[in-house]
Amino acid sequence: MRHHAAARRIVVQTLHRLPAELREAARQVPVCFEDFPDAMLIADGLDPDILGLFVGAPHHEHAIAPGPPPQIILYLENILAECGEAGTGFNEEIRRTYLHELGHYLGLDEEALADRDLD
Repeated sequence: MRHHAAARRIVVQTLHRLPAELREAARQVPVCFEDFPDAMLIADGLDPDILGLFVGAPHHEHAIAPGPPPQIILYLENILAECGEAGTGFNEEIRRTYLHELGHYLGLDEEALADRDLD
């Protein structure tokens, strides 16, 4: 839990740096912080080392799509491990993971995210 407050600050700073039209959409999706993905998600096939996850329907569909409300989940202990493996800083990994998951919320697929250097 010690990294939750720092991660939240980084997400808020990143949100404020977005262009106005993206910032408004980004404010509509909550961001949650967990240490690791839960056992049920892993049993369903989620990679236990995943850094973040977007659940729910994308922004342009969530008003009409059934299912859970959209949210972004950042897995902080996995992000810290990635920092150690990749030699990157916590701030950068939080920012990149948040923007990657936000891209999914905005309707971008993995290829489009890679084109934006957010893979």
